[in-house]
Amino acid sequence: MYRKILAAVNDQVNSEVAARYALRLAKEANARIYFCAIAENGIAGKGFRTAEDAVKRLSARAAELGVPSDCILETGKPAAQIAKIALAEDIDIVFAATRHEDVQKRFYARTVSKQLLLSLPCSVALVRVVHMGRIHPGEILVPLKANIDHITDRAGFTAMLARAFNAKVHLFHVTEPMRKFFHGEIHLTPVEWQDTIPPDISRYISQIDGYGVEHERKLVPGITGRSIAIEAAARRRDLIIMGASERGLLDVLLKGNPVEEVLRETPCNLIILKP
Repeated sequence: MYRKILAAVNDQVNSEVAARYALRLAKEANARIYFCAIAENGIAGKGFRTAEDAVKRLSARAAELGVPSDCILETGKPAAQIAKIALAEDIDIVFAATRHEDVQKRFYARTVSKQLLLSLPCSVALVRVVHMGRIHPGEILVPLKANIDHITDRAGFTAMLARAFNAKVHLFHVTEPMRKFFHGEIHLTPVEWQDTIPPDISRYISQIDGYGVEHERKLVPGITGRSIAIEAAARRRDLIIMGASERGLLDVLLKGNPVEEVLRETPCNLIILKP
């Protein structure tokens, strides 16, 4: 599924943490990993030297794990250079850490993250690091919406990352509130799930089952973004994996964006995946 993985590293510690997720995925997938650092606008100052040191540490760790790696040091605009490298090396997925501006501003409004999502010719995993010391997740929360695109890719990514950390996956679907739900959460039996969940979620579950990954399923009523954050906090999840929203601009303005809500409120590390 993944042959070549690229991890973008800068002078921030969270980018090195994100790269370590990429490294563990590379180990599980028997893939080659590329660590890159970009000196923006050709300025190779203290920040770039910090990034270069991080690349060296990551390369050494890759060698310890038996993962083949390459180090790439470039100058220019980060998003453009990462896209150039991804195309030249035929990269399958790029890992990058979200920046402070992604949390403070509208996520899809002129951020580096938006540039990466729109410009890269491959899958993208954006990582928001909340807890530096919890990068070995044992419990992974996976929110699922009714309509899922790229089901095979999304399920494969989650399953492989779960296997890399020997983690348990918690599939979580938030429904529109209904009168009979007002008494709280509904915990369905496997048979009831099959009768209730949307077809795309059922297909996603079948894909997860194919990887032999331990998982449980839960359905709750409520507001999507808030419900995800509360579930992660209440159940002490270590990592959330959710898809990049494909809602149109008008829909975002009228209804809000669950990804933005979780990005701001997540109590644990978060990976936003765009296949």
